[in-house]
Amino acid sequence: MTVNGTTAPGFEAVADAFAANFSVHGELGAAFTAYRDGELVADLWGGAADRDTGRAWTPDTLQLIFSGAKGLTTACVLLLAERGALDLDAPVARYWPEFAAAGKSRITVREVLSHQARLPGVGEPHDYADWLDHATMAGLLAAQAPVDDPRAGFAYHAVTFGWLTGELVLRVDGRSIGTFFAEEFAAPLGLDVFMGLPDEHHHRASIMVGAPGVLADVPADESDPLLVLTRNILVGSEGPGIWNDPAFRRTEQAAIGVHASARGMARFYACLARGGELDGVRVLKESTVEAGRREVRRGIEPTWNGPMVYGTGFELQNESLRFGAPVDAFGHAGWGGSRHAAWPEQRIGYSYVMNEIRTAVPDRRPLDLLDALYKSAA
Repeated sequence: MTVNGTTAPGFEAVADAFAANFSVHGELGAAFTAYRDGELVADLWGGAADRDTGRAWTPDTLQLIFSGAKGLTTACVLLLAERGALDLDAPVARYWPEFAAAGKSRITVREVLSHQARLPGVGEPHDYADWLDHATMAGLLAAQAPVDDPRAGFAYHAVTFGWLTGELVLRVDGRSIGTFFAEEFAAPLGLDVFMGLPDEHHHRASIMVGAPGVLADVPADESDPLLVLTRNILVGSEGPGIWNDPAFRRTEQAAIGVHASARGMARFYACLARGGELDGVRVLKESTVEAGRREVRRGIEPTWNGPMVYGTGFELQNESLRFGAPVDAFGHAGWGGSRHAAWPEQRIGYSYVMNEIRTAVPDRRPLDLLDALYKSAA
């Protein structure tokens, strides 16, 4: 398999690691881009964007990045806080009065961003059509009581994060979160990133597949209501038929619904690695970025029993070193293998995207790339 793209002098090992992902780890299609201090040091792509047709991956291929979306959503909320439009430590209900129902009047914006709102799922019955409708799902969450199981205070809000933050942005600013991100971040920085993919770009999207065993039906323990609740919310994300559905691509699902190129995501984090400025364009104050990556909560996530460390929305480095070697790394991983993050000390921003979902731990595809990037940057 031919690896396409370029690396800066001294970063050739990154291209070698990318090629090994195909020859050794059986990669299907992927791209990896990295910037150091605003300069492109790796821009690589290869493989198939569509396994069935053989359509090749190109530099313009767009990839569903699942929870990689959460870092972008976080930036939107932080920008509103920077402008004084909302207070991160204020109750959500100050901006969204209906949210106060059922004992949620004291839940703060920061608690939502750090997965402490105790709303990791939607208890009311809902179908895929409901799931695709932001207003419906936000309304169900507004009416719902927080889960009283103490473990829910640090349960990952895999999908509900998107409806909660999306409604907050809408209530405070008046724009949908997809429009807000497009106008405040994507356009100024020239990011090939979409929170809600326009129809004219659907042909650029890769076709998602699951590695063997990924889609096996593993029912939640029916004796554990928290596991049942979090499992039920995945109605809209459990299979390639949904991942590749045009209706799903269009929806502005701010937790898992972003389509992006590796170049676009790497530029976003290259900007954050430089304190919110890139190519003379400032989208966030340096103090805002610093506040966003300051640790808020650390612990073991109760539904998968793995370590989680969160700032105000950004996922922070943990003992698994999932974002590479730097201890100050921050960003957000995406389900199935993708990684998108900044290394502030090295002033590096990067993104790895791929179209075959794998859930085995460790996934050497991103880890080997990030090892090579770190050593090359030393």
